Parts: sequence; C-alpha cells; structure tokens
Amino acid sequence: MKLYISALVLLLVPILATGFEVPCGVDQAIRSTVAQHTSKLGLECTSVTDRSSYASCPSGYTTVSCSCGMGCGSWDIQTPNKCHCQCGGMDWTTATCCRISAQ
Repeated sequence: MKLYISALVLLLVPILATGFEVPCGVDQAIRSTVAQHTSKLGLECTSVTDRSSYASCPSGYTTVSCSCGMGCGSWDIQTPNKCHCQCGGMDWTTATCCRISAQ
C-alpha cells in the first residue's frame, strides 16, 4: 500500500499540478484517485542537531537536507538517515528529517 501511494504522489501529482491534459476523461479519474489516497497523507518534518560532524534522523524519518556549523557548506547524506559535514572540526551538524504520515 505504501508503494502504491508513493508512486501516485511521486509520479502523478506533479503532472496534475502542471495542468497536463489527459484525453478521454481519464484526467478526472486520475485526479479523483490521487485525491482519495493523498487526502489522508501528511508530511512531518523535524530537525536534529548534534555537536559533531554527524546528525542522525529518528527512526522512520529520511534525511532531506543538512546544514553545518563554522560556515562549512560541504555535506553529504551518508545513509538515508545520516548527515555528514565534510569540514574538519565541526561544532554542530543539523539534519532536516521528514516522513510521510497518515493523518
């Protein structure tokens, strides 16, 4: 079920949001199906800060971005839930973490 909902959100919503016209009345059926399944979904985000070069998201969350202290702009997402600031001697690292949740 999660895969089905994710596919709908990731593939159909951007198309529908741009006004893409689908012939033969399929457009309304797609809009109805997407609305039915996505109306119960929400996006929950939180930030986690650690006083090192790494910050990890809580279980169930995925890292969507990182920020680093000391003016460091070099970072990477090492695993789906871990930020890493690449500069030496980091005083803090923040991970922005999000998950899709049922409302």
